Amino acid sequence: MCMNINWYPGHMKKTKELIRDNLRLVDVVLELLDARIPISSKNPDIDGIIGNKPKVIILNKSDLCDPKILRQWIDYFAMQGTEAIPINSISGEGMNNLIDAVKNSAKDKIEAMRNKGRKIRPIRVMIVGIPNVGKSSLINKLAGKKTAKTGNKPGVTKGKQWIRLRKDLELFDTPGILWPKIQDENVGLNLGFTGAIKDEILDRDELCVKLIEKISFKYPDNLKERYKIDKLDEDPVINMESIGKKRGCMRSGGIIDYSKVSRIVLDEFRKGILGRITLEEPGDL
Repeated sequence: MCMNINWYPGHMKKTKELIRDNLRLVDVVLELLDARIPISSKNPDIDGIIGNKPKVIILNKSDLCDPKILRQWIDYFAMQGTEAIPINSISGEGMNNLIDAVKNSAKDKIEAMRNKGRKIRPIRVMIVGIPNVGKSSLINKLAGKKTAKTGNKPGVTKGKQWIRLRKDLELFDTPGILWPKIQDENVGLNLGFTGAIKDEILDRDELCVKLIEKISFKYPDNLKERYKIDKLDEDPVINMESIGKKRGCMRSGGIIDYSKVSRIVLDEFRKGILGRITLEEPGDL
């Protein structure tokens, strides 16, 4: 599967400039990653853009990932000198820990203002991340009300906006931003699996085959249990066909409806119906 993806809409280029132009206004950068693919969902351009600005990593969708590997990722980022906070932006789990981490990261700035006799203003944060990683849901949960437009398609949040989350916290929101060319096939696949790249620009059937292949290797029992398959085959296409037969995804003449199988498997993985699955580990680096 050719994954040399060149998908860089105009608003993403503008977002990169937006981050650069407004970085000086913020105290802490919040980098939002998908806990199932922390490296693949990390835009490699971000660190270069934000430089030495204090940063907190947020591992969103922690409810969908393998808890044992999540702990490994938290330790990994700690070794890199950055605190990583697991959250569920839908339920709100982890929000208090996130607020504490933001306050801790901004304490030097606040103390400097206090020493100068200046009025203590709200902490200003900027949230950055790739499309479809849950930024809008996170903002709404932090604010306690619906303040940002949300959607399940990459790139739904556009433009810029300052949002008063609480009396002590203001947020500069930015749209999701990918990097100009995704050349690593594994990264491209992971982004496709989680929906960070629009399905319309990928071969969804082939993407599904690759996902089945990966889950068969890492979490075979999840597939067997969900789709009532006694034994997985070494060939992921045969496993895809087995799923199709079990789910009645058949056309006339006994032909497998691969498109229907693809929709089912990708949707059930993305929603966590296939179980708590993490697709990459620190040991893979």
